[in-house]
Amino acid sequence: MKPVVVAAAILVLTLLSFVQFPGHTWIQQDTQIYVPILEHLRDPAVLDKDMLVLRPHVTFTLYDEVALGLRRLTGWGFRGVLEGQQVATRALGIWGIYLMATGLGLAAEPALLVAGIFALGAMIGGPAVMFLELEPNPRGFAVPLLVLGVGLMAHARYLAAGIAGAAAFLIHPPTVYPFWGVYFCLALKPSKPELMRRRLYAFVPLLVAAVTLLIASRHQAGIGEAQIFFARLTPEQEMLQRMRASYVYISAWWRDWLPQYLFLLAATAAGYLRVRREVSPELRFFLLGLPLVGLLSMPVSWVLLERLKWGLVPQFQPLRALLFLTLMAQFTAAAAGCRAAAKRRWAEGLAWFALAYTIPVNTAILQVPPANRILVVLLLAAGACLVCAGLARQFRWARPALAAAMLAGFFLIPTLGKVVSYPRLHTPALARLSAWARTATPRDAVFLFANAGKDLSPGIFRCDALRAVYVDWKGGGQVNYLRELGEMWWTRWQQTMTRPFAAQDAARLRSLGIDYVVVRPNQRVPGLTPVFENEQFIAYRIAG
Repeated sequence: MKPVVVAAAILVLTLLSFVQFPGHTWIQQDTQIYVPILEHLRDPAVLDKDMLVLRPHVTFTLYDEVALGLRRLTGWGFRGVLEGQQVATRALGIWGIYLMATGLGLAAEPALLVAGIFALGAMIGGPAVMFLELEPNPRGFAVPLLVLGVGLMAHARYLAAGIAGAAAFLIHPPTVYPFWGVYFCLALKPSKPELMRRRLYAFVPLLVAAVTLLIASRHQAGIGEAQIFFARLTPEQEMLQRMRASYVYISAWWRDWLPQYLFLLAATAAGYLRVRREVSPELRFFLLGLPLVGLLSMPVSWVLLERLKWGLVPQFQPLRALLFLTLMAQFTAAAAGCRAAAKRRWAEGLAWFALAYTIPVNTAILQVPPANRILVVLLLAAGACLVCAGLARQFRWARPALAAAMLAGFFLIPTLGKVVSYPRLHTPALARLSAWARTATPRDAVFLFANAGKDLSPGIFRCDALRAVYVDWKGGGQVNYLRELGEMWWTRWQQTMTRPFAAQDAARLRSLGIDYVVVRPNQRVPGLTPVFENEQFIAYRIAG
């Protein structure tokens, strides 16, 4: 298959994964925190009364510098530059899977099928992470770059793989430790002197990246908080983290998810045994090493965080290495399915492909899914088997069928399977509220969404209106990064969110620096006159 055809196929897979399934979101999760920080770094007068931006947690990453630089270069807004990077890194990750598949001996056509399965994404239960993040956040850029690094390593392109791994380190350092840990073991493997030198060259980009990040951290804008790397968590910190960021504590979810990860480890080992004969030595290290790192992250995290109370662990979040265990289980299953189907071992091929497709269709893969999702998995698995068998015999219909099989999942999973990747939080009413606030209120106005609880609307409002929000649930997501900010968030939450807003609270909230209070129509406050109202929101001005 010509390289241009492969590139075109990867581009199609990337675009479908972005616009169709699993899709993408904007300021619905982590970008509710990153976008205000970026806006404030670009213009310090923006959101200068919002606690989220005063202590940015982007010191040890180039995520912010790259976004700011691209905005200046292109003239686009942050949504354009961040989503542009999201599409680009997704394409690189899909290419990485293609390289991994060809690195274990698959031809270009079945390798594209494997890449197409990866492009369907997957949610990793427990640590709450994804193969392909829906939002353009740092981890969403770093993971596909690491997958590309593994793919390049599968073809012994050490320096190129090192550059990909170093780029991921620059964007999100906590994500890269499984890749570099496994590669360090590979580099230590006794080999011919020339081969060992080539392997060592891959560390040069990482060294350059580390120096670059250190220099950039010295010039980070914002107040920041000193990072005490060997500090122990206080009881209050642990309480806040368990309440607001429980996914970093394995004790919160291991009973539900440990059986699944043990099963996936066994499936990875079994899949590896089916394809091991043609696996390159470099890829072998990663096929076995990354799942082991993921599994070991569980006891290591438990000891370091829950027994020793090491304060760095919630920031580092080692449990998210479990995504590589799930990824390798899916990859080896898809590759083993291609091999079995090509030899017309129908039952085996169907079983392997069923596992590969179940991962994006049913997050809890050990639970029996609804009948419609079972049907989707069987249809996709059967189609993949027929395609691989046809390709092996070079039937004329095989390549058109390959295209159909690659594309089918993007449409069948969200329609027949009714898999919803994300809720739709953006509404016209919220957009009108944000537009009103941005044009009709002072730039330094502070808003409180009273009675909002865990609603994510305040974070969307903050980004669209560019007006400070006194406190909101999503803003508490930084309690595992910054102690002082976490304490401030909890104090503000207790001050304002523990009881419904009433007219007599106006003076107290005004003394806290709050200018406007937003409620839902069913929470209308007698005695106060709205300054804005629509079908979903009512805003009151409480400042003089």
